Amino acid sequence: MRIRSSFPYETTHDDLRIRLPDGTLLYARVWRPLTDEPVPALLEYAPDRLSDRTAARDRQRHPWYAGHGYASVRVDARGHGDSEGPPEDAARPPTEPAGRAAAEDGAADGAAVVAWLAAQPWCDGTVGMFGIGRGGTYALQVAALAPPTAVEAPAPTPLKAVVAVCCPDAHPDNGVGHPSGSALPADPPHAEAARARLASLCLPPDPEHVGDAWRDMWLRRLESVDPLTPSAPFTPSAPFTASDVTTRVPVLTVGGWHDPYADTVLGLVERLPPDRVRGLIGPWPHAYPDHAPHPGPAIGFLQETLRWWDHWLKGKDTGVLSDPLLRAYVPGSHLPVAEYGVLPGRWVGEPAWPSPRVRVATYALQGAPVLVRSPLHTGVDAGRLLPRGGDAGLPPDQREEDARSVCFDFPVREETWVLGVPRVRLRLTCEASHAQVAVRICAVAPDGSSTLVSRGVRELRRTEPAGEDHGSAAGDVVLDLAPAGHAFPPGHRVRLALSSAYWPWVWPESAAGFTVDPAGSALELPVRVREADPGVTFEEPEQAPPLGVSLPATLDEPRPERLLLRDEGADDGGDEGGARGEGRWRLEVVPPEAGTRVYPDGLEYTEDALTTYTITERDPFSARVRCDRTVRLHRPERGWDTGVRTRSEVTCDATDFIATDEVVCTEGDEVVFHRTWRKHIPRTPLPHPPL
Repeated sequence: MRIRSSFPYETTHDDLRIRLPDGTLLYARVWRPLTDEPVPALLEYAPDRLSDRTAARDRQRHPWYAGHGYASVRVDARGHGDSEGPPEDAARPPTEPAGRAAAEDGAADGAAVVAWLAAQPWCDGTVGMFGIGRGGTYALQVAALAPPTAVEAPAPTPLKAVVAVCCPDAHPDNGVGHPSGSALPADPPHAEAARARLASLCLPPDPEHVGDAWRDMWLRRLESVDPLTPSAPFTPSAPFTASDVTTRVPVLTVGGWHDPYADTVLGLVERLPPDRVRGLIGPWPHAYPDHAPHPGPAIGFLQETLRWWDHWLKGKDTGVLSDPLLRAYVPGSHLPVAEYGVLPGRWVGEPAWPSPRVRVATYALQGAPVLVRSPLHTGVDAGRLLPRGGDAGLPPDQREEDARSVCFDFPVREETWVLGVPRVRLRLTCEASHAQVAVRICAVAPDGSSTLVSRGVRELRRTEPAGEDHGSAAGDVVLDLAPAGHAFPPGHRVRLALSSAYWPWVWPESAAGFTVDPAGSALELPVRVREADPGVTFEEPEQAPPLGVSLPATLDEPRPERLLLRDEGADDGGDEGGARGEGRWRLEVVPPEAGTRVYPDGLEYTEDALTTYTITERDPFSARVRCDRTVRLHRPERGWDTGVRTRSEVTCDATDFIATDEVVCTEGDEVVFHRTWRKHIPRTPLPHPPL
């Protein structure tokens, strides 16, 4: 990483408030170049806290953009951080899915901020918008609000370009974080993310920035908060899909193979006009590509985005439309560990997507029909849903998972590059009314180590209940897996692993399993021509000087980020009277950001969290996820000391998910808010074709 302190422009920054049409004030931080000429503005609008949680990240990029002649602006979304109003997730009508109201409110607010920026005397009337995760989705949503125009006319909106990183696009085909879009948001990783978001929603505004009004703002915010329904089926109800952006705002879409939203990149470069989109996929997790991600290599991402901004906002010929439509990193063979440095591999460039350099190679399964009935803890080595570069976010060696699955191996006789979306066709027989099939593709080295390459999950359901009178149901299932890039060396094996469970990513349906008939089943791999593109190169990562956040020393021994425990004597409830010895499995996960951070302005921010997933080996209704999280905001010089504690649990039975949430907020020793919610939500079948 190169730290740059000298730029073409001297810069300044100010904190200010942006008034929305309904009178709500949003908190903003603006970095501007010192010039008398108006300049384009860049906006990062996110449902997070610019004064603490993203402050260090913001300092790395916004001053850098300002130093290159842009007004770079970071805004807290409504009800977050130091912005007024209820959180957009809490403002929805009680009968409306959380996704619709939050998306519409966030997009409308973001569009209003864009219009406000364009009208400022220091802005030349053009705006770019960028973000990661939900911030990136907001950017796409605001772009979709631009009214349609004739192809030859400029878009009548100040928003001229977007950079969207590691985010869903709300298209119906997008997986919303899960392989193949198969899982409900009730599934435990979504429950964990929702509970982390609940704690964030309940944090108070900072009196350092909003003054004495902070307490009234906080209490109004808390009264509006309602935990997200963790099992409402995801509805792509945001006011856009990727196709809506087609003729409106140019998009640079960015993702990573270790992030669940790589399908967004492939979907956008396929559906949008080639003169308005470029895609970039690296080996990264859920992180900006210049943020020293693990795995790497990191790239000069700020320089890449500057080329994009200069082309679309300043009219400079930077060559961005001469770049391949899609630039992707194809990792080579590597050991399966939960944390990497730099992965071996090569960059390739695709002129179109689907690419003419990619063909489908079919691997037919062989053998007699086989029963797939996995232990219900199969999936404990899945890794994090949203790995962010910590010590234990990526899937470890898959050998133990393979042993709990039915595997089909295919020898690799010559080096094989995979790039795109693998597909499996399975002929299945299922006797239970509900079941699930989890599919993994692994690269197996000669020493037996197994590296996860791609995966997907599909619910299996009957059109009528199973029973003696109905017998078993048979049918063909076609499943598209998560996009992948990988090079299989000769002497390795491509492994297709099938299991009937994938906990804790997916709630178990039953312990019955299914039977797969290899005679009607096959794996289809997108095999690319073995040819790197020497023209795809990137500069060294570069950022502005860091904020200077300190981490106080502590005598506490750090907890492992991921700890798997087995109680071999636990009662699994699988047999009449309660079987013994099958075992209960407990997975404990601690976020990498846990601990205390002290900011240069004196704020002490302390966060601690523990998420536990438990299940017994043969009881699908023993599955349980528990999330405990505490956050403390402390300003010793002000005597300001506030805390938020959330405790959440999700369990299930045959018909419902049961979610319980508790929030306790304190000011000093005083409890200022305490509320508990309990909800029963029907286990709605997913919209997949039945067997």
